[in-house]
Amino acid sequence: MKGVAHMSETMTNKLIELCGKDIRTASNAELYHALLKLVDEKSQEQVQNVTGRKLYYISAEFLIGKLLSNNLINLGLYDDVKEALKEAGKSLADIEEQEPEPSLGNGGLGRLAACFLDSLATLNLPGDGVGLRYHCGLFRQNFKNNVQNVTPDFWLTDSCAAKATDTVFPVSLAGKEYSARLYKLPVTGYEGRTNTLNLFDLDSVDESVIGDGISFDKKDIARNLTLFLYPDDSDEDGRLLRIYQQYFMVSAGAQLVLEECAARGCNYHNLADYAAIQINDTHPSMVIPELIRLLMLHDIDFEEAVQIVTDTCAYTNHTILAEALEKWPRHYLDTVVPQLMPIIEKLDALAKSRTEDGSLAIIDQNQVVHMAHMDIHFSHSTNGVATLHTQILKESELAGFYHLYPEKFNNKTNGITFRRWLLKCNPSLTNEIESLIGNGFKKDASELKKLLAYTNDQNVLRKLSEIKKQNKEALAAWLLHKQGIKVNTDAMFTIQSKRLHEYKRQQLNLLFLIHQYLEIKAGHIPSVPLVSIFGAKAAPAYIIAKDIIHGLLTLSQVIENDPEVSKWMQLVFVENYNVSAAEMMIPACDLSEQISLASKEASGTGNMKFMLNGALTLGTMDGANVEISEAVGNDNIYIFGQSSKQVIHRYAVGDYCAKDWYEADPNLRRAIDFLTSEKMLSFGDEEHLKRLQNELIWKDWFQTLPDFNAYVVRKQQAMADYAADQENWSRRTLINIAQAGFFSSDRTIKEYDNDIWHLGK
Repeated sequence: MKGVAHMSETMTNKLIELCGKDIRTASNAELYHALLKLVDEKSQEQVQNVTGRKLYYISAEFLIGKLLSNNLINLGLYDDVKEALKEAGKSLADIEEQEPEPSLGNGGLGRLAACFLDSLATLNLPGDGVGLRYHCGLFRQNFKNNVQNVTPDFWLTDSCAAKATDTVFPVSLAGKEYSARLYKLPVTGYEGRTNTLNLFDLDSVDESVIGDGISFDKKDIARNLTLFLYPDDSDEDGRLLRIYQQYFMVSAGAQLVLEECAARGCNYHNLADYAAIQINDTHPSMVIPELIRLLMLHDIDFEEAVQIVTDTCAYTNHTILAEALEKWPRHYLDTVVPQLMPIIEKLDALAKSRTEDGSLAIIDQNQVVHMAHMDIHFSHSTNGVATLHTQILKESELAGFYHLYPEKFNNKTNGITFRRWLLKCNPSLTNEIESLIGNGFKKDASELKKLLAYTNDQNVLRKLSEIKKQNKEALAAWLLHKQGIKVNTDAMFTIQSKRLHEYKRQQLNLLFLIHQYLEIKAGHIPSVPLVSIFGAKAAPAYIIAKDIIHGLLTLSQVIENDPEVSKWMQLVFVENYNVSAAEMMIPACDLSEQISLASKEASGTGNMKFMLNGALTLGTMDGANVEISEAVGNDNIYIFGQSSKQVIHRYAVGDYCAKDWYEADPNLRRAIDFLTSEKMLSFGDEEHLKRLQNELIWKDWFQTLPDFNAYVVRKQQAMADYAADQENWSRRTLINIAQAGFFSSDRTIKEYDNDIWHLGK
């Protein structure tokens, strides 16, 4: 105890030094900036020299979340800081409120990139991120009249940890030269090294050009380039802006790579010995022709430059959805990056010389440039992100490429940095696990398997139930404070939190909740009260996604205003869902909704976070759900719906007619008809609700209706199981926690390094 007191005293003195005053009298803002200085000092001590290959992970998104507590944990400072503040009558949680939520990403793609950076640093691997310094990220979401409204998320303040440097690179856009300024943000590893997230920006970007909502002049590149992540691409100017952003990122990034490698002795002919570049989805694809262009400026001929770049670059495919396999009309690239087109033409000719299959061309017969095709032809590795996803790529979506380059294809199942998603957001569960199996799991997640020894320990199972109840109460208090919503903490909590997209099928959940509402009205009382929580943003141009949000918000009001139903069910939509919200929601979840259409979700990582925090999964056999199911066993997961083969077959033969399913199933028809019922229209807008209804009846591209009944049955089964035997439910949650270690991003990164990157060698 004396040692603990001494450490606390030492930390107190350090904070007084950094604050320049007694921490008892310091404001939360002063203490926050003192802690930033502390983190910066400590993180600099963990910077290591780079030898051999260094990774450059290029991504349009890095959804890093608030960093203070995570950095304190990784640097071994968290407990000392918390204790020193507590003794001074201060709360670390209150101080964290000073930190802005970094708006550098949106969904799973960005969060995965952030987890990967954490694991790289933890494993002492030299690897930096490369991206853009968005001023407003995606947007800030709020609800009015049951409609999603968007405003700019002005998060960049003096409190931002990304610091400007004097490093500036020239980038040519549409024949005009711009200056890309480098910002650096330290990335700390858990008992590891400090790496860097490199973010590029223009000094001329002007936040004042944003008008109503998030509208702005999309043509004024000098002032708008890095304002928003994924600017509205419903018009040509928006689509061109995306290309401007992407090239700006990869051109500055490629110059950074070459400059850093040269400083370490690289002569560019041997670039692949110094650098590994990972292309995260297709947004950074132009790094391939840009690197070739830059190497040719250093007197390397085209053929050699192509080989160097192929040996340096690797590509991760995250989806089979066409919208994520970017392709651009050639004239767009002619406009924005005319300097790249001669190189892309030569790459296309080279690709066509390797195969007679015209579908594998980079520039197709319609003069459309396929980014993913360029990535596969001219990188040495193409990986999927879950076993099923990689199989689908090989067998159907990219089968032609797989037959041409079988040696390039491999799987790297995604993972999460469990230190943030357990240690940071669920300290009570972390402490319980540590008391049972020691602290080795913090460094090696596979040690969580030791928990299996306690599957029949009633005291442990009871403790897990208590922790879950505490986390529910914490979420309830947060919701009451944030949105004025009071929820029943004795209810079962189901959560669907992810990007709003039809393939993720929030609309299926909506139809279930309507069904449940109508069943209660008919006198069929459920086995347990249900709180259904959603967190999601819809892209501004995605009309149907916004209609689904409207449907959910409208139904929440219908339920709230029905005293007969509201005691049995609640629907909560969390406003402006982000990492901080996720950290509150995930520990409180009983049943994790992972209900995407089979074959469409490449992996998912939310499913892993919920599993780690003791939620059971309700899901289709899609993405990493397949591997979660294999890990925990069929008794500890709720699987429903069509298989990926059935779904792919339906698309192939084109025999799915939503109207037939609607007309054949009275329960389904009842739920869909309710969307435009008098009750819904009393709180909602007919245009939104009717359009969603028509979409389900006449199109339903992501096959919601065939999975409806199976979803209802399995979800009601989960509710019945939860109500019937709480001890057995806790036993199953423990098994999920114990088997979550495989889904650590540390494991994923080790596989990338062993098979693709070979860092430090």
